[in-house]
Parts: sequence; C-alpha cells; structure tokens
Amino acid sequence: MRYYSQPMMSEIRFSDFEDVLAAAGSMADAAEAHGSLCGALCSMAPYKVQDWINEILPDGTSLSDESAAMIERVFTATSTSFGEQGMEFEPLLPDDEQPLNGRANALALWCTGFLYGLGTGQISDLEGLNGEVGEIVRDFTEISRATGDDADADEANEQAYAELVEFIRVAAQVVFEELLPLRRQVYPTAQQRLH
Repeated sequence: MRYYSQPMMSEIRFSDFEDVLAAAGSMADAAEAHGSLCGALCSMAPYKVQDWINEILPDGTSLSDESAAMIERVFTATSTSFGEQGMEFEPLLPDDEQPLNGRANALALWCTGFLYGLGTGQISDLEGLNGEVGEIVRDFTEISRATGDDADADEANEQAYAELVEFIRVAAQVVFEELLPLRRQVYPTAQQRLH
C-alpha cells in the first residue's frame, strides 16, 4: 500500500527546484545537485537532508520556509524512490518541452553530480570499482563529458536522449542496490547509535 503523504518525483518540477537553488545562491545546477544527492544516497548511510544542504548551498545560507520545504521534498522523494521495489526512481531533469541541447547538458551535469556524490561516501577510488557498478561509473563518466551543444531536436536525437535518461534511471537504481552491503558494512549499528 502506498502512502500518498510521501512526495513523488513526478510531482516535483525541475524548474521550481532550480529557482530555489538559484535564490539560495547555490553553486550547483539543479541537475548536478540532484545527481550528487543520488550518488551520496548510494554510497552513504545515514545521509540526511542537512548533509545535502551543506554540499549544495554556501555556508550560512538561510532558507525561506518555502525553499527549505522544496529541498526537503526533493530529498524525501528521492530517498523514498530508491527504496521502492517497483523501480520508482527518476532523475530530476528539465521538462521535455525544454530545448534538447539544454536537457542533454543537464543530463551530463546530473551524471557529474552523481559521480561526485558517490565519491563523497566510502568509495575512495571510483575508477577502481569492479563489476556492474564499475561499468556504470565509467558510462556515467562518459556521459558527464558530453555536451548537448550539437544536439538538434530531431527524432533520432530525441530518441537517443530518452534512452540515456532511461539508462541512468535504471543504472542509478542498480548502483543503489549493489552498494547496499557497503552501506551496511560502514554503518552496521547506525540505527542503534541514533537517539
């Protein structure tokens, strides 16, 4: 049974999140900020909303209630979607109505953020990862280097973009599941230590 009080990713608009980050003086683009959250959730437990805020906003930033609520919604929807059994996770990216080159650049930034977030956890050597996670890290590294400047909005490029989005959606979920033993090993008694 689904509890509808939890925000879902599909209910969060990229542009709203982008506006909140810009108003708060974030140095991270919205796609990059969301990617970093996803990577950190994969490699660290517990990872709290304040940890993420410390990464994406300048020190001493005071958020309005509305901005804090938006950041909390993105955090909760993302962390909840990773835990769902039905592959509910979605990367937070610009709407499909936006120009393709902007969406492609956001996808590259999302992958950059994901790799950064993954590296802030217990994984000291991303390049040295083996197996499926290592392959995904290498693929994300390639995607992060791409630019969308040459991406004309033709049907083939739209299709390629849609396939890349689906790939990172599934791949991020795979990384989350594959690194579960790492998160448990690093924090075996995290629940017991919390008050």
